[in-house]
Amino acid sequence: MYQLSTRYPNKRAFITGAASGLGKSLALLLARDGWKLGLADMNVAGLEAIEPEIIRAGGQAQLYPFDVSDYAAFQQQANRFLLLHGGIDLLFNNAGVGDGGWFEEYTIENYEWMIRVNQMSVIYGCHIFIPVFKKQKSGHIFNTASIAAVSCAPTMGAYNLTKAAVVALSETLYGELYDHQVHVSCIMPSYFKTNIAQASRGGEFVKKSTQYLLDKSNLEPNAVADEILKRAAKKELYLILPARARKMAWMKRLAPMYFRKQVKESFLEAMRRINRKIGL
Repeated sequence: MYQLSTRYPNKRAFITGAASGLGKSLALLLARDGWKLGLADMNVAGLEAIEPEIIRAGGQAQLYPFDVSDYAAFQQQANRFLLLHGGIDLLFNNAGVGDGGWFEEYTIENYEWMIRVNQMSVIYGCHIFIPVFKKQKSGHIFNTASIAAVSCAPTMGAYNLTKAAVVALSETLYGELYDHQVHVSCIMPSYFKTNIAQASRGGEFVKKSTQYLLDKSNLEPNAVADEILKRAAKKELYLILPARARKMAWMKRLAPMYFRKQVKESFLEAMRRINRKIGL
């Protein structure tokens, strides 16, 4: 049993991006501890598919199909969850999209889309639920960023800036909510196996190259979710994983210009490998 399940005996969690990837893994692991889960995603079929898995694992599931970039819809569905459960213990602002492209070639419409999904949805979730957390004087907020907020590799400007914004927001809220006994953690993983590139708008090469890097990773979403839930018991702000990602964060702090050159060289080498593999 996770320590979070002992700390929050009411076991009420709301998870965005719950139909697949990290969100699904978090839901299934919490279900084993008997959590009551609000599962939010635009993918209705994915939500409906996970519901029986949650029940078999020992949890309870309520489905909330909506677009997290729509504040009114988010507020409406959050209110449904709160009315049903009388409060919330864990909030996972996890929904997100991955995409890329050279800065000036990536359209303004795409930047706005990326900001709405990756950045504004996290703001919405926090803005809606924080008054409840503060009134309870308990709870834990998890905002999913990425080690991309540290590495800031070329052709990932839109993604990088949204994830850096999530880190900054999490740091701000950590200080604002600490005295209210509400904890904040920022999830910052490196590449792991997920389908975040499915909604890519940056072109076929971006979609295929991103998926290639995800598929090459040895890191599974279940392992990421398990480490998050275990380390959250220690009330860590930065949940950077795996060890290689933590090394990157330290290198940027200690030798920032050397780190920038290493990122550029790694990017160029990765592009050469991908071009050979997928031939685009």
